[in-house]
Amino acid sequence: MDGTSILLAEDDQYLADSLSSWLREQGFEVSTVESLAEANHALRQQAFDLLLCDLRLPDGDGFSLIDLCRTKYRDCKVIVMTGYATPDTAMDAIRAGAFDVLTKPVIDEELLVAIERAVSQHRVEAENQRLKQQLDHKFGAGSILSQDYRMLKLFDIIENVADARASVLITGENGTGKSMIARAVHRASNRRDAPFVEVACGALPDNLLESELFGHVAGAFTGATSNRTGKFKLADGGTLFLDEIGTASPAMQVKLLRVLQELQFEPLGGTKTETVDVRVILATNEDLTEAVRKGTFRQDLYYRVNVIHIELPPLRRRKGDIPILVQHFVQKNAEALRRTIAGFDREALQSLQEYAWPGNVRELENVVERAVLLSRNEVLTLQDLPPEMLQSPSKASNVAGNLAPGQTSWHPIESGQALSLREALEEPERQIILETLKMFQWNRVATAEALEINRTTLYKKMKRLGLDDPRLQYMH
Repeated sequence: MDGTSILLAEDDQYLADSLSSWLREQGFEVSTVESLAEANHALRQQAFDLLLCDLRLPDGDGFSLIDLCRTKYRDCKVIVMTGYATPDTAMDAIRAGAFDVLTKPVIDEELLVAIERAVSQHRVEAENQRLKQQLDHKFGAGSILSQDYRMLKLFDIIENVADARASVLITGENGTGKSMIARAVHRASNRRDAPFVEVACGALPDNLLESELFGHVAGAFTGATSNRTGKFKLADGGTLFLDEIGTASPAMQVKLLRVLQELQFEPLGGTKTETVDVRVILATNEDLTEAVRKGTFRQDLYYRVNVIHIELPPLRRRKGDIPILVQHFVQKNAEALRRTIAGFDREALQSLQEYAWPGNVRELENVVERAVLLSRNEVLTLQDLPPEMLQSPSKASNVAGNLAPGQTSWHPIESGQALSLREALEEPERQIILETLKMFQWNRVATAEALEINRTTLYKKMKRLGLDDPRLQYMH
């Protein structure tokens, strides 16, 4: 209990002196005040862990102090001491926000137990807050490392739609971080304190997926010996994330459409209709518009899930993010192994940036983890990279999707689609302008002069390339 600070608000001088002396003997830090005004002043000047106050003070009652601590000084627990307590008075004080109510004359042991309980609860609340902050740091949008303008615009979308009830569809290649984005939407929403429940739809056959989502009753199928609660019910009040939604069968798509429209369902084998309050986020690496055209994905379900669409760019389209991601993964793995790793040398980092990353951020993280695990040096080199990343330039181009099989001349190709010259030059142009802006501390006049273009042209290019976002000035 050492270090616990207590503010004692008591107008009976004899009681205040004796009680404060006893509390100091128990190891507490105690300050005393005699009035409501003095208590207000003391609370403004110092952060207290606990307020012991009489309900009757010369210039007012203790209820105003309870309300003040509840609304403004939330880390300060309140224990009320009164010689006029009735059952109604005690209940009113608890409802107002007091932690406990003690009747005068206060028994020492009783007061000590109340203080210990209050301090213990404060510690639990502080730990919960710390854990919530860790979750926000780990899964919030701030945990997603990027200075790419596409990702910055994506963060704005997350912030704007976080509290909406509408479904969110996240699309992107495998390894781009769809699950992380789903968690970031949840952490940014007013549902952040409620459950986040994730289901990998592609990992389960249809009958098991139905049971996983909606639950089942005993006897619904062979082996169902007891009732089971489904993920929709477990996520009630929070967020349900359905990954690989493109793999759902036509029958499952019908069931999903109903629950997304009505937020109602029946457990497998049951007749009772369940109603839930769930925000649904879905993800897929498939082209659902093409699936709708082919008839493998219901058009009405597509329109239902595609209310808010977040498309994640592949890592090869945001290569400017590779250095900061690499350094983050190096630091993360080095700390886990309790080793000192400075990072990759220039040649190795260039190779990392030139690689196509078909597995996207997940593959990059695995490559960095492998390098940190296997290397015995503080600086990582080309020798620490996997063999497939050390191919000849022509082979590397093939891996990168720049040369399709059988091609003899270079045409920018990505995911089977040719890039225009403007698209191919967009990222290098953005990097040149970004580095020049950094060099001149974001002075646009100096940047335009250094690039030998006029300011109007620079402004237009910055807007087109997403460099007009002020957050970029604080990224390194």
